[in-house]
Amino acid sequence: MPKKEWPVAFVPMVAVAMMLLGASAPQAQLSDTTAFLAHVSNQYRVVPNVVYHVANKHENRLDLYLPTNPTGPTPVLMMIHGGGWVGGTKEAQVLRLLPYLEKGWAVANVTYRLVQVSRAPAAVEDCLCALQWIANNAERYNFDTSRIITSGNSAGGHLSLTSGMLPRPTILARECVSGSFTGPSTNPSVDVAAIINWYGITDVADLLEGPNTKDYAVRWFGGLPNRLEIARFVSPLTHIRPELPPTLTIHGDADPTVPYEHAVRLHAALEDAGVPNELHTVAGGGHGGFNRAQTLMIYETIQKFLARHGL
Repeated sequence: MPKKEWPVAFVPMVAVAMMLLGASAPQAQLSDTTAFLAHVSNQYRVVPNVVYHVANKHENRLDLYLPTNPTGPTPVLMMIHGGGWVGGTKEAQVLRLLPYLEKGWAVANVTYRLVQVSRAPAAVEDCLCALQWIANNAERYNFDTSRIITSGNSAGGHLSLTSGMLPRPTILARECVSGSFTGPSTNPSVDVAAIINWYGITDVADLLEGPNTKDYAVRWFGGLPNRLEIARFVSPLTHIRPELPPTLTIHGDADPTVPYEHAVRLHAALEDAGVPNELHTVAGGGHGGFNRAQTLMIYETIQKFLARHGL
């Protein structure tokens, strides 16, 4: 079949038409994720390294992520980093905050005294003080104190549990008291609306002796003569009672660092006490580091959990 020849005058017309079509073609659309990330700096302001508490001449700090145009008091996520009470930083948690920023929440990203500064139970005391600081500064930063959620991973999971579960008032909150030098100390009660526990320790004494002994726990207590007594007191399993806040636990069943059994025992104890709670098991999951599918399923579970409890 002979090759079709286009008229010479038609060729430039085709080129011009193609150029015009190209010029008028719509630009590539941003994905919802990219659009959120591109605009988040306009939606939030960051207040870094706020000193919320001083102990042992050590300044405990937190970073605030605050919506710039809230329509009312905002829920607050108190995020607590992990590291076995001996390491870790709040800065390492920043990317974990993004799903909550997309929801329009405020976030307080907290650090606390590690073992190099103070042994147990200092970290528990500090996180209680951070919770108290959030309540005391609610008006200044537009926090909704009826919707404070604690969350953290590993040791941060443990501290998110103790922050929400220790009885009010608790002796460990005495570090947080405020008042004049000669006047009475004050420490108003602060309730937590929900806890999101990522593979946190629930029986601290279990990690000090026996088959589940972990170096990080031994280091946190060192040579304290009453270490088992303190370990039991700062164990979430010690404080199970019906009035606890709704609790979601996320834990891999192959975790080599915090035994999965800790999550199972917590779930069972909360069930027996009638506390609304869920255990999300990551099949084959280790100590975090979950894959994309596992992580998306976790956040779907978190969203449903928060919705069920009006958060």
